[in-house]
Amino acid sequence: MRHRFGTFAVLPLALLLGFSSIVAAHDGAVDNDVAPVKGLDGPTSGHLIGTGDWGNLDLLSRLKLSGAHNDLVADVAVSPDGETAYLANWGADDCAGPETGGQNSPDAGAWIVDIRNLDNPVEIGFIPSHQDTRPGEGMHVATISTKFFNGDILVMNNEQCGKNGKGGVSLWDVTDPTNPKRLSENFGDRSGVRGDTNSTHSAFAWDAGAKAYLVLQDSSEFPDVDILDITNPMRPRLIAEYDLNDYDVSQPALGLTDSDLHDMVVKKIGGRWILLASYWDGGYVMLDVTVPTVPAFIGDTDYPAIDPLLLESAGISLTPEGNGHQAEFTLDNEFFIATDEDFGPYRTGAFEITSGSYAGTYPSLIVPGAQPPAILADLTLNGPTVYGGYGCPNSAPIPTPASITGYVGSLATGEEKIIVLQRGPSGDPSATEEACFPGEKAHEAELAGWDAVLFVGRHPGTESPPFCGSGAFVDEIVGICTSHEAFHKLFNTAPFAAPWTYPDGPAIGAIGADIEVGSLFDGWGYVHLYDRQTLAEIDTFAIPEAHDSTKAFGFGDLTVHEVATDPLDASLAYLSYYSGGVRMIDIQCSNPADESTCELVEVGGYLGATGNDIWGVEAFARGGETYVLASDRDYGLLIFQTTEPD
Repeated sequence: MRHRFGTFAVLPLALLLGFSSIVAAHDGAVDNDVAPVKGLDGPTSGHLIGTGDWGNLDLLSRLKLSGAHNDLVADVAVSPDGETAYLANWGADDCAGPETGGQNSPDAGAWIVDIRNLDNPVEIGFIPSHQDTRPGEGMHVATISTKFFNGDILVMNNEQCGKNGKGGVSLWDVTDPTNPKRLSENFGDRSGVRGDTNSTHSAFAWDAGAKAYLVLQDSSEFPDVDILDITNPMRPRLIAEYDLNDYDVSQPALGLTDSDLHDMVVKKIGGRWILLASYWDGGYVMLDVTVPTVPAFIGDTDYPAIDPLLLESAGISLTPEGNGHQAEFTLDNEFFIATDEDFGPYRTGAFEITSGSYAGTYPSLIVPGAQPPAILADLTLNGPTVYGGYGCPNSAPIPTPASITGYVGSLATGEEKIIVLQRGPSGDPSATEEACFPGEKAHEAELAGWDAVLFVGRHPGTESPPFCGSGAFVDEIVGICTSHEAFHKLFNTAPFAAPWTYPDGPAIGAIGADIEVGSLFDGWGYVHLYDRQTLAEIDTFAIPEAHDSTKAFGFGDLTVHEVATDPLDASLAYLSYYSGGVRMIDIQCSNPADESTCELVEVGGYLGATGNDIWGVEAFARGGETYVLASDRDYGLLIFQTTEPD
């Protein structure tokens, strides 16, 4: 197996700015009156910088979208005729537009851009989302021809980001992009909170002949793969729901058990409609959905026991991290190319209790949504612990560090104030309040003045690896999860092994043993090449900066995000690489009859002289040529033309 890195070198940088004006619709000329954020005429700090385009990818034009700034731009989609682009407006962080005192941006929705003249794209309209609702990953245009509708449909996912938010998908008739017409809004699974439609992160539609369907990701529940019949797009119907965990796709031997749908494509291959689902830590899963109500499991990819790329050159063996994010089939269906998105270039080192009767090493994980010890100045979480109970907003209050007699004064230089919080409560007769997310607990800890949270697994759980929940973090705070057994040994409270009984643990405010959790650099997310029929991994690819520990901080996000395969050439694909820009890769095989000789080789790319932050990428054909669209999160649309590699 071969493992290739890109070859383009970039220069170091550091932080970002904001801007404060809305830009009127205009053509592809750069508007220098707009104060930029980062990249594309922005400050040369906080991200990689480059020298423009290189190799077989040529920048034709770029368009500053009205109001675009500060991570506002998300996905990009293109019409089947290649004449119109649609870019998701993710909305301000607080979901507020200018009329409600939010950032200077329109409410969330989709910009419409006329790209008939590729050298001079023009913004021509905007499709608004519902209040407190935003699209992001699920922008997609499909041509549908049924007895109820004939034309182009823009699919927009809907993620709730405020009290008035709505989920599901929205369908717009964009056959005439200058006059988009609403077909249906916020349709999907209505079994969620308030009886409203469940939030949706991504969606994909396809025309199956007499019928048309749409698959969407359900963010609110399992089963999380929902199929809608959109034969009549004005009256979508939920017809099927799947939980791919039913096919045993998780990989607990690697500690990868957080499997759920993130993205998907559906393509007709050999007379069958094949769903390729990016199922996060479950890898990539294929199902035959020719009859959507009766799916047939085809298979799923397996992450190897030892990651084939991370730190291999340094002789350090690490397990993979999962994070199956998005994938596409190649034009000839021989392969599919997949992207593992990973925003954390560090994982935790060994979790150690360093004092007391039970000093030793115990299992641990970073709580999803929390920060690793690598954000600390010495990359290490260490110091004495204090028990804080359950830590939910309605739980017994978390004590402040100053209220613990002798605690703050005992801290050595470089040590953190560490509060220990249990998962739950659930079944504890002394704590009848509702359980909450770890992020809510961490927020209470932050307000009380703690530097980090050590979460412990639920009583009486014995999960291996330990699990302490995930999500709802609003603070940048270190959050580590360890086992319930380690919890008892930290505070020297018998029994030290399951089964445990109530009352459980020490009194709130009790000081426990010291801990130490280091950091291990493991790189950012990267790209896989898989054989479509066997689902075997053939090669991996990452830009070199993604595996350079000196660029772990201060250079932006160096993980891959999305892939778009070429519509005319089965060997080519294009990657959106956040601060790494846009990359063009080629499947090159030294022996075409032997797929094991194939490798992913970078043959072109783009990274601006002031950097970029590329979210989406889309490829389309016009006049026998391939063109590529990319969305810069702070700026807008970039358009490229490709040339054939030598």
